[in-house]
Amino acid sequence: MKEIIYYLIFINLFTFIVFGIDKYKAIKNKYRIKEKTLFFLAIIGGVIGAIFGMKIFRHKTLKPSFKYGIPILAVIEIILIIICITNK
Repeated sequence: MKEIIYYLIFINLFTFIVFGIDKYKAIKNKYRIKEKTLFFLAIIGGVIGAIFGMKIFRHKTLKPSFKYGIPILAVIEIILIIICITNK
């Protein structure tokens, strides 16, 4: 169980940082991180980092796929966590 908690902390911090890097690159008109990569990070457990990255960096907040997709992923991940915890 400790390993899962450490993983979730790491992947969420990493996802948050990647959202910040992509926002920086957007401002500087540099090569961007693919949206598929941002979504992949959210799917593999970094959805909280993605939400904070979107809010704090004001990044991808107007794109419908992120505006609605990331919160839907958050709900799904919360449900999965609850299922895992209650099935112990």
